[in-house]
Order: sequence, then C-alpha cells, then structure tokens
Amino acid sequence: MKKIFPIFIFITTLFFANNSLSSGLQKIIINGNERVPDETIIMFSELELGESLGNIDKNKILKNIYESNFFENVSVEIIDKNIVITITELPVVQNIEIKGIKAKKNRELVKNNLILKPRSSLNEYILSKEKKSIISNLRNNGYYFAKVETFTELLENNMVNIIHEIDLGQKGRIKKISFVGEKIFKDRKLRNIIISEEYKFWKFISGRKYLNEETISLDQRLLKNFFLNKGYYDVKINSSFAKLIKDDEFELIYNITAGEKFFFGKLDMTMPTDFNKDGFNDLYELFNNLEGKVYSLYLVERILKQIDLITLNQEFKSINAEVEEIIIDNKLNINFKIKETEKFFVEKINIFGNNVTRESVIRNKLKLDEGDPYNEILKNKSENSIKSLNFFKSVKTTVEDGKDLNSKIINIIVDEKPTGEISAGAGFGTDGGTIAAGVKENNYLGKGLKVEANATITEETFKGLFSVTNPNYKNSDKSLFANIQAQEIDQMKNYGYKTNKTGFEIGTGFEYYDDLRLGISTRSFVEKIETDSTASARQRKQEGNYFDTFVNLNFNYDKRNQKYRPTEGFRSKYNIDIPVISENNTLTNTYDYKVYTELYEDNVTSFSLLLKSANSITGDDIKLTERLIIPYSRLRGFERGKVGPKDGNDFIGGNYVSVINLSSNLPLIFQNIQNLDASFFFDAANIWGVDYDSSINDGSKIRSSVGIGVDWFTVIGPMSFTLSQPLTKSDSDIEETFRFNIGTTF
Repeated sequence: MKKIFPIFIFITTLFFANNSLSSGLQKIIINGNERVPDETIIMFSELELGESLGNIDKNKILKNIYESNFFENVSVEIIDKNIVITITELPVVQNIEIKGIKAKKNRELVKNNLILKPRSSLNEYILSKEKKSIISNLRNNGYYFAKVETFTELLENNMVNIIHEIDLGQKGRIKKISFVGEKIFKDRKLRNIIISEEYKFWKFISGRKYLNEETISLDQRLLKNFFLNKGYYDVKINSSFAKLIKDDEFELIYNITAGEKFFFGKLDMTMPTDFNKDGFNDLYELFNNLEGKVYSLYLVERILKQIDLITLNQEFKSINAEVEEIIIDNKLNINFKIKETEKFFVEKINIFGNNVTRESVIRNKLKLDEGDPYNEILKNKSENSIKSLNFFKSVKTTVEDGKDLNSKIINIIVDEKPTGEISAGAGFGTDGGTIAAGVKENNYLGKGLKVEANATITEETFKGLFSVTNPNYKNSDKSLFANIQAQEIDQMKNYGYKTNKTGFEIGTGFEYYDDLRLGISTRSFVEKIETDSTASARQRKQEGNYFDTFVNLNFNYDKRNQKYRPTEGFRSKYNIDIPVISENNTLTNTYDYKVYTELYEDNVTSFSLLLKSANSITGDDIKLTERLIIPYSRLRGFERGKVGPKDGNDFIGGNYVSVINLSSNLPLIFQNIQNLDASFFFDAANIWGVDYDSSINDGSKIRSSVGIGVDWFTVIGPMSFTLSQPLTKSDSDIEETFRFNIGTTF
C-alpha cells in the first residue's frame, strides 16, 4: 500500500500536466503595432484559436511574420493559454530623393532601378540591393566611375525619407579595343563585328564608345557567332576585361581561342514515317552540296528554318527539330531529327504593356490565334513579327498551362518607346548643296499608321512629300499607302526643259511567299513642261500641260543575309509602269538585280545588272521627263545625265538603258583608319533610242569606267570620294574623274 501511493501521485500529476498542454489556444495578444492591424499580424502568424498549445512552433511563427517584410523585431511568448506577439514595425517610406543628377534621362536611369516605393516599408536588405542595381545600371550606360551614397532621414511617426546621392563622374571611354590569344582574323575585321567601338571625338552621338557591361556581353556572343560561321566549332571567348590606361580611358580586351577549323561531313535527316519526304528533296540536295564545305552555324540555323517552313506548309501542327552532331577528325556529321510533339491548343492570348498601341495592331502580327493548335515555331515568329513593328523597346513572350491539360495561355509583354522622328540635314558636293527636313510618326494614334512629311531643296530641284501608310490594312497582312507629291525641276541648263509636277499615289503591298513581296499602286499627276528657246522643234512641241495616270506593279525577291551591308545572297526587283490615262502612253519596265559574295577574308564583292526601257504603246513620242538617264551611282566617271543621245546642245536621254556594275571592297587599304572604307569598281553602261528621230542614236556606244571609291564618317558628317577613269566613251560625253559629297543630319 505504501508503494502504490507514490505511483498514484505521479500518474495524477502527469495527467494534469498533459491536460494543461493539450488544451487549446484561448487568446492571441499583439503588442507594439501602430499601423498594421492585429488581424493582419495574426494572419501572417498562421495561428488559430483552439489550436493545441503543444503543436505550436514559435520559430515558425517568427519566420512567417518576418517574411511579411513589415517588421524590424518580433518576439513570441506562451503565457498560460495565451500567445503574446510583440513587434517593432519597420519605418514607412514617405519620399525618395535623387540628388546630384539634373538631366532627365539620367534620373530615369536611376528611377527604373528603384524597388522601394513611397508608402512601402523600409527594408535594409532591399535598400542595399537597390544601391547595387543603380550602380550597375549607370555603368551599363557608360558611367563607369559613378558613386552612389544611400542613407535614410528619420521623420515623425516612424516615417523615413530615402536619399540617393549620386556622383556620375566621367564616362569610361573605350580608347582602344584589342584581341589577344588565338584570334585568326585581323583586329580591324573583329572590330567591325562587335558593337563596342573605340572613342573618336567626332562620335559625339554614339553611346557605343563608352564601357557598357551589357554591350560587352553582346560583343562576346557576336564574336562567338562570327567564328562559328567561319568554321571554328570549338571557339571560346575566354574572357573580356577593361584595362584602365589613364584617367577615364580604358583598353577593352577580348581573349579568344579559335581552335581548329571544321568542315561539314555527312548531313542527313530522320523523321516520323508518316511525313511526306518528297517535300524535303531540296534540303537533301543542299546536304550533298554542303559536304566538305566549311562549317557554318548560320547555315545550320538556315536549314532548321527551312525545316520549320516545310513542316508548317505541310501542316504538321506540332513539330520539333533537334540537331545531333558527331565529330570525326575535323568534320561534323549532322543529323536533323524531326519529331512530332504532344499537341496543345491556344486557350487565350494576353497582351500587356500597350498603353498607346492598340491591341488590334499587335494581334494582327500574331501567327497564332486563340483556338489554334499551339506551335512553338509560330509563337516565336509572332514575337519577331511584333518586334518588326519597331514600336517597342522590348517584346517578351511567356507560356503557361491553361485550364485544360491540353491547352496553353500565351502572355505577350511589350514595353513601348517613342516613335516620332524630326530630322534636318544639309550636304554639299560637286552637284552643289542640298537642304532637307522632315517629320515622321511611325505609330500615329496607336494604330500603327506611319505619317511622314519632308522636303528637299537643291540648286535645281524642290521636292515635297506627305504620305500615310497603314502596314496592316483592316487587320490584314496587306499594307496600304497614300501620298501627295510636289516637285519643281529646272533642267534648262543640261536638258533644255523645266517641269512642275503635282500629284498623288495610292497603293498596296503584301508578302506573297517567303522573301517575295508584291506591290500594286496607281498615281495621277498634273505636269507643266517649259522648254528652252534654243531647243529643237520636236522638243518645243512637248511644251504644255499634261494629266497622266499610271498603274505600277512591282516584285521584290530579297534573299540577302542582312539588309544593311550584306555579305552574301541576292536581291531581284522588277517594276512596270502601265499608262491608263496619258497623252504619250509611256510603258516603263525596270529590272534590277544584285548579288553579293565573300571572295576572301574581309572582302565583299558584288555584281549588279540594271535593265530599263520606256516606250509609248501607241507609237507616240515619250515625254522629255519620262526619258531615261543613267544614274551617276551606276556609271561613275561621267557627269550625271551627260552621256548618250543629244539633240543640238541638249542631252535628251534615251528609251533604253543597260548597266552592269562590279564592286569589291579593299580591306587592306586604310585598314588602320576606323570608319573609312575603300572599294574598287568597274562600271559599264549603254543608253540608246530616241523615238522622235531615228538619226539620233547612240546605241553602239558602250560607256565604261574603273575607279576607287572611299567612304569616311567624320566629325562634320559622312564624306564620300570617287576617283574614276573612263575606259570607253562617246565624243559628246562629259567626263567627271573626281566627285565628292559631304553631308550630315541632326
């Protein structure tokens, strides 16, 4: 009995202790809060009345409340059956000041990196992160020596002001760009590949002459792609760093290991058995032609794009193409593996960020629509198509799962940019001076309309233009344009006439096939022609007033690798002007072809052919203003328009023109001078046919010339020089062995 009693006491004590702990939470007491309501803090804590005290984790409560970012200190105590939470609230940001910067553009650079906003809680970690972000962004915009001091000013009622004191310092100028390591190519060539450029005093507009971490990163990718396109499959851009030379000047150094040159081995494709292999015959032919040629990443990507196009045309709704590469010695055997993927459908397409641009303008550029089968290729094409509008700083696309397992939601986020332009310019050359001015808005009223007005004045000419273009008429893939033109040209000195012309033109254009664009337009104008008293009787006969209407058809097939300074590919254009209402009924045909190729390193050689004819379909004499002349750019070494048939003292042009041009740049000339290019050229042309007098004919006279052209961008604007030597000519032709032009825009 004596032994049993102590055991009884122990069990009873344990029972009451456990019963106390297992009883539920009766009350949650909040202390120290001034702005944040009790209910909000309780919500953060995730506590519930009645919850077992034995299951409560104080560390978890602390973690939950701290993660709200509203509180500086938090403590949690369990007293009896209550929990007491004592907090100290973080100060609230009342205002944010940016000191030391006056320029609006630079202030925006800082504001774009602010995370904390007025009325948000102060967070020292975020504030520190914000400071680093500001410095990084300023450096990315050339302010390499920028200093940022960030501090807080305490106010009443637990409020603070955040102050960013900024010293921009001098911009970090790129004095020299060097390439070290196994670089293969000359420095001059590599400098033309990258975006960053050496500082020159005349480049007062360009921001690429200053250190920019994002630009340097882009430079690395451009260099790598360049080497990959030249066969260097294992190329490595080992590092890039800026070396301070003196004061604010840096040497930008890229370390390159090119590796061994690779060549295409055997190329092949594998695809599902139900694919129509006949549609890939052109690619198999290309594979045979590429075997043994220098490896090029560009060609591999072009093949992938061609596979995309073929599969889309054959309506393979969901496909994916992968590249399998096998290295054997210095050759790459490549297998393009085409496979069908799981089919999804587009549930919804959301567009965000378009405050000015109407949603219909963006949607018109989409290659996918809601309800269509989801296709990664078409999604990417849609993104690129929106970028081509040139209305946005950035275009980003995200894809998320829809409500159903087989559906996708596409989110398109755009960041708009200013789309208006004002321009003015002046120039001077051997033909005299030029003054030009214009204004343009590329996204009028947010509808994607392009509105432009400009005027050009020379010694002999005045031209004015007002035009409106809708690139997506009625939300289609067709463009519609209209313009009003006025011009006055005094050619009394050279051609024996003067003309005043006013009219309008409307037209449309659309892409008929990949890289093939078709256009149709009609133009009507009134024209007054005056002739010189010394002109021939047949020329004076054309003096008077005219009203003409023409229909124009044009075809443009463009397969150049890039629009600006192409290095390979070709462009073929055909244009025909058909008379509808005309006294002379002049039919004009123009064919213009140009092909580019790279014969050796740093060289681009081009060949072009121009054929043009102008004839009256009713056998009448064509107007003086419709006669053809050879453009100076196509026949150098002769004064513009002063070759070919003459009537008395006047050059009158002809009915037919044929021109060939051969041009090849000379990379070794002026290789140590930036922004200066030289090229060798050979021009040959012929002009003949005068409908009103068969005795005036120069058809047997082929003009030709050779020479060197130099283009140079200077502090006062772009300059071009041409030194030419005619090889063959007519006695009446007027030579021009030297020509220069200089001009600028601002």
